[in-house]
Amino acid sequence: MKNIKFKSCLLLGLFLAQACTKDFEKINTPPDTVSNIDPAFILSKAQKDMAFAEGTEAANIQFGSWAQHWAAGLGLATPSRYIQQSDDGNWSEHYNIIRNLSQVRNQILAGRESDPKARTKLAIARIAEISVWQRLTDLFGDVPFSQSALGADDVNSQPKFDTQESIYKTLIRDLDVALSQINATDDSYGAADFYFQGNAAKWKKYGNSLKLKLGMRIRYADPILAAKTATEAMRQPLMESNNDNAAVPTFNDATTSSMHPLLQHWVTGSPDFKYLATALVNQLLATNDPRLPRLAQPTDNSVKAKAPAYKGIGVALTDAMLKTIVKADYSTASQTTFFNKAYTPAIPCLAMSFSDVSFFKAEAALEGWGASVGMAEQFYKDGVKAAMAQSPYNITDIPPSYQNELSFAGLSKEQMLEKIGVQKWIQLFGRSMEAYTEWRRMGYPKLTPGPNLGSTNGTIPRRTVYSSFEILLNKKNYDEAVSRLSHGDSYLSKVWWDKR
Repeated sequence: MKNIKFKSCLLLGLFLAQACTKDFEKINTPPDTVSNIDPAFILSKAQKDMAFAEGTEAANIQFGSWAQHWAAGLGLATPSRYIQQSDDGNWSEHYNIIRNLSQVRNQILAGRESDPKARTKLAIARIAEISVWQRLTDLFGDVPFSQSALGADDVNSQPKFDTQESIYKTLIRDLDVALSQINATDDSYGAADFYFQGNAAKWKKYGNSLKLKLGMRIRYADPILAAKTATEAMRQPLMESNNDNAAVPTFNDATTSSMHPLLQHWVTGSPDFKYLATALVNQLLATNDPRLPRLAQPTDNSVKAKAPAYKGIGVALTDAMLKTIVKADYSTASQTTFFNKAYTPAIPCLAMSFSDVSFFKAEAALEGWGASVGMAEQFYKDGVKAAMAQSPYNITDIPPSYQNELSFAGLSKEQMLEKIGVQKWIQLFGRSMEAYTEWRRMGYPKLTPGPNLGSTNGTIPRRTVYSSFEILLNKKNYDEAVSRLSHGDSYLSKVWWDKR
């Protein structure tokens, strides 16, 4: 009897085991694994995180003060006063975005480059990833690249640091491949794509514009590759108007995380980090720039005296200087536009604009790369007009008093380049990382360092410093990368393309 019971139990066990085995993979696959994540969610988050990162209080304190848009020294912020510290935050944030985007090509849609349901999605995610890699290497220099952002089976906890030169060459090559895979008839991301709502034609314009940006960034380090890359990009469709801007929408009446980062800066940040730098305010004053009242707030004391005036604060001030500051004598960013929850419509957060591209085109034309030298002035004018028309400036009729700023008449090539650099610097307000990077590359405007010596003996930093986690967890490769830097892992070392 016992034997019959045993056999019956064994048969029942085998039956149940077979039933479980049939659906084993389904049952044992968590519902939120990478294989089940919608790549649209990854793209949306990456676009938002990438765009918003440039206007945060932390970015403005560091890169915004180095580019002299912001006077962050009031709160004794360490980086703003040229006092060196490891940049764990930007390092981790950019690698997190890259890690997420890389899942699309390594896991979620891996191997489907010929599938119309995945091909264009893969290409768009790759283009987005390339833009993140560019900003990461622009800020730090050599970074782990070829051994990073790999598939789950190839995780490397101690990746080598690739040279910036090799990274740029790979990014340009990979961008060409991604652009060739965009197809208007394929499935795309639709409304989840904050930039272009899945529009293939606009993604091609963006990708070509990104290629132009890659080419111009390296113009002083590798003129041959720069000329080739920029010329090829100039011969393809590029952003044509502000309707092509890559931007993330914001919402003033929603949660803080959905607000424009500059508004978040105002609502949640420290009062000491909201003042504008002297260089920016003085530039706008000197040229009667019509953007001034929309960008800056008149000082509190001047308003009380019924004679509204604008005044910026010097950057990287000494302790003695800071003790004499009367905050009511200086300007913050405008409380009627950027720092105003009631401003409508909400200001979109830009990632790349037609104005950016126009200034790159003007610079390329000065070299005869893809356009004649005679076209440079028109491209430059397009850039200024587009920048003026952007929200929250909304200036479509530039006043006669500003017309001289639109002209290249009687200028040398270097003076034209300076005009391009200065106007680009103004229009990049709110995008502190890009403003800092383009200032380093072009050398314009000519900025005077603040008086606090910091860790740089009074020199504006030329790069940010590697994460302290690399020293702890990847020291051998970190040391090798540092050995290639002229002043070690410091604010004084320059990245590869920084030759001005």
